[in-house]
Amino acid sequence: MISLELDERYSRQVLFPGIGTEGQRKLTASSIAIVGCGATGSALASLLTRSGVGTIRIIDRDYVESSNLQRQSLFTEADAAESIPKAIAAARNIAAFNSAIVIEPRVADLVPANIAELLQDVDLILDGTDNFETRYLLNDFAVKTSLPWIYTAAVGSYAVTLNVIPGKTACLGCIFSNAPQGALETCETAGILNPAVNLAASIAAIEAIKMLVGAEDRLRKTLLSFDLWTNQRSEIAADRPLPGCRTCGAREFPHLAGEGRPHITLCGRNSVQIHELHRPLDLAEMSERLRPHGAVRHNDFVLKFWRQPYEMTLFSDGRAIIKGTTDQAVARSLYARYIGS
Repeated sequence: MISLELDERYSRQVLFPGIGTEGQRKLTASSIAIVGCGATGSALASLLTRSGVGTIRIIDRDYVESSNLQRQSLFTEADAAESIPKAIAAARNIAAFNSAIVIEPRVADLVPANIAELLQDVDLILDGTDNFETRYLLNDFAVKTSLPWIYTAAVGSYAVTLNVIPGKTACLGCIFSNAPQGALETCETAGILNPAVNLAASIAAIEAIKMLVGAEDRLRKTLLSFDLWTNQRSEIAADRPLPGCRTCGAREFPHLAGEGRPHITLCGRNSVQIHELHRPLDLAEMSERLRPHGAVRHNDFVLKFWRQPYEMTLFSDGRAIIKGTTDQAVARSLYARYIGS
């Protein structure tokens, strides 16, 4: 039996015939991972937290900035002022409205080397990322381990989502055999409307709830896209795997093996991430070391270092985001000069 407190908290949801008491028990016993806690990720986390999903692991490599607040619903001005990592800020702020569930924040960049550890022991993966490289990595892992996941994206006024149930539906590789080529729109180039974010997240969240309560017959089996500004809507059938798919057909997993993995430039910034070097850093000690070379500020989670025209955000595991360039060589040179190689 779920507790009287949980009965009251979720009573309006339990009244819905598709959920009921048994469905709520299943949600409470479920564990999910949300990869990326930006716009769609924070909306997903808020919706599924309030729905009573028992354990939510939030994986994000980034920190909160003021430009996030227009669409990233879990964060506050104080989070932005302190450059709090998004996973940490999300966990803190979720606890203010639902302390009954378990939030597991992971301040990390999800890559082939750590994906198995970061996604272990979850029932479902939700996509809150901003790049196809990570989505293909998630798809490889999900198909290989037979773990369901939901692709979700929003940019400009456009929202799109796809349910992937390995062995039963099309996977991301069936729909997009290769990553889209050429210049792709991002929130930096095309902007983003927060209703598009919330639409994409809402559709993905209800599909997640259907999966977790066992309502598989109610799942949507299409790639659904909707442009809120033009009112154009489209769906592509995704109800079965594509026989010639390299991933779920031939079971080849090049992204999981790290083949041809490019350096990733973060959405919304003129920046480069350095993440090859993993070594624990004492941020207070590093702050003293950097002080003669520019402005420095740090908290328990990140260090900010300004050396005009660049801004460096350093995490305690040695990872860094260099703002002010998209040139990988420049970023590596700055990292080596001030942090070490």
